Amino acid sequence: MKQLSKKDLLFVGLMLFSLFFGAGNLIFPPFLGQSAGNKVWIAMVAFLITAVGFPILGVIAVAKSGGLENLARRVNPVFATIFTVLIYLSIGPCLGIPRAGSLPFEMAVAPYLPESMSLVGARFIFTCAFFSVAYWLSLSPTKLVDRMGKILTPTLLTMIFVIVIASLFRPIGEYGSAVAEYAESPFVKGFLEGYLTMDTIAALNFGIVIALAIKSKGVEDEKTVVRTSIKAGLIAGGLLVVIYVLLAHLGASSGGRFGMTENGAQTLTHVMSYLFGKPGAILLAVIFTLACLTTSVGLITSCSQYFSTLVPKMTYKNWVRILSLSSMILANMGLNMILSISIPVLDMIYPIAIMLIVLAMFDKLFKGNRYVYGLTMLFTGLVSIIYALDSLGFKLNFVTQLLNKLPFYGQGLGWIVPALVGIIAGYIVGLVKQEQINEDLSVELPRE
Repeated sequence: MKQLSKKDLLFVGLMLFSLFFGAGNLIFPPFLGQSAGNKVWIAMVAFLITAVGFPILGVIAVAKSGGLENLARRVNPVFATIFTVLIYLSIGPCLGIPRAGSLPFEMAVAPYLPESMSLVGARFIFTCAFFSVAYWLSLSPTKLVDRMGKILTPTLLTMIFVIVIASLFRPIGEYGSAVAEYAESPFVKGFLEGYLTMDTIAALNFGIVIALAIKSKGVEDEKTVVRTSIKAGLIAGGLLVVIYVLLAHLGASSGGRFGMTENGAQTLTHVMSYLFGKPGAILLAVIFTLACLTTSVGLITSCSQYFSTLVPKMTYKNWVRILSLSSMILANMGLNMILSISIPVLDMIYPIAIMLIVLAMFDKLFKGNRYVYGLTMLFTGLVSIIYALDSLGFKLNFVTQLLNKLPFYGQGLGWIVPALVGIIAGYIVGLVKQEQINEDLSVELPRE
């Protein structure tokens, strides 16, 4: 029974890290640090739960279940199809991939263009080049470990550590004071900020990419693939924690020196200018582009793998072409429009994804009880969908007023109590149904 060598396992772990680590992951921690100030570590603990903990558990849950759709089928076959397609569309061509293509241009290229240059034309040229490279890398998913795990990811990590080392020799400043929601509820705010990385729902997609990469190295036994996926997930998770903590520290330090900025990209720009001067802008542009490129490749690959199984008449390579082209077109809509759509979509999907992962990890405790899955998803989904509609301005009057009484509803965590109620109610219903089945069987058994 073949197993991966420690060297190959490391490269698979690095590849998974690069799939997760896009530009969003680069800008959210420093902005959190700057905004949370002296409460940064309270907020950071919560951020790590949703930005690292659940994504790694997602990889493990998908690996153990043999794919996202198999996992979602524990709820209901119809739910499995709808939820899986929705996940792949949101993290892929409709939101995740265009965002990854638009971010490096908006944050690291556009600010330094001459005023006379058209932003529309420059964005089109940049996204054409960006998605051409992503398309080429995605055509050969079995080579991702060599191209990303051995080349792109080490390059990206080296650049990030150069920034950290430079900050040690030239300290930026003292931590500032917490502002806005971070001053009042740093833990809750940090927890919700982890949503924005989109990594929990991305993890449900990346499981298939990691399994394919492991199998390409000659590992065929399914249990070994699962164990190796878990180890790769732990490597990637450990790296994410280290990088996030370092970036949050840089952001918190910058708050005391530069004050508040509008977003994490501006925070990093201040940090880079302070540490490296004008060359810092070039280094930041390269880091942004590499981070987004690796994430885009992972998303294009995983989505193409799924849609080629959903529509067998369309080959994997055809889907790569379709997703690369459509994502490039949507990326030219601009980052602001993409981000305005992303928050309500994430408010709707993220709680459902979290609870599906939680149930998968504790499946043995309730013996795969379908009622637990069904009622938990129903209650969680209803609250999260209503909250998302509420945030978009669609008020449901009595229903919204009733849900407002739930703990943490106003902060976006109103789904927690209904989810727990769903677990308990589903478990009780399952026990009752099983008891009825046992009674029916005992009646039907012939007497001796």
